[in-house]
Amino acid sequence: MRTQTYVIFCSNQLRGILILIMSSPPQSRPPWRYPRAHLDGTNPIVLRFSNGQHIGANLQVISVAGGLLSLPKSVDQGSRVRLMFLTEGGFVYGGAEMLPPVSDRLQPFRFTSLPADDQRRVGALIGERSQNKSELAWMEKLRAASAQHNEPAFWRFKLAGVIGLLAVGLAIAAYLLHFGLLK
Repeated sequence: MRTQTYVIFCSNQLRGILILIMSSPPQSRPPWRYPRAHLDGTNPIVLRFSNGQHIGANLQVISVAGGLLSLPKSVDQGSRVRLMFLTEGGFVYGGAEMLPPVSDRLQPFRFTSLPADDQRRVGALIGERSQNKSELAWMEKLRAASAQHNEPAFWRFKLAGVIGLLAVGLAIAAYLLHFGLLK
């Protein structure tokens, strides 16, 4: 979508409208997804509730932002739990919020607290499970290039200002020439 700015100048000899086409205000960059690992087989995880109850589940997908669990039955959306699971790098213990279930047994969660050491363990798990690490590097490079491409072009605004001042100057000069004040 483009917006148009009109600069209007008038004189008896020159009448016209100068149309400057400027891009619309910068759009916010769409959120990108964290790298994730789709886990095969059995990956046990324990959910502990604030009342002390706990249930076992199977971890299907993991990222540093959250994941997807296979549960015996879904948990109430918005429930705050502590998640505990074991990786090759060690134990991961973090706080999470349960999101709306996608089926009667699959339910996503988002981490609300995950200590730095545990973030590194999850990142290592994702890196181990990544089929193509060069693909992740390529995606990061593409995201960086996209972020640079989406930056607003301020030079267009400066150019519009210069052209506007030039138009006003020409209009004043034409006015002064018309009345013979400028020889």
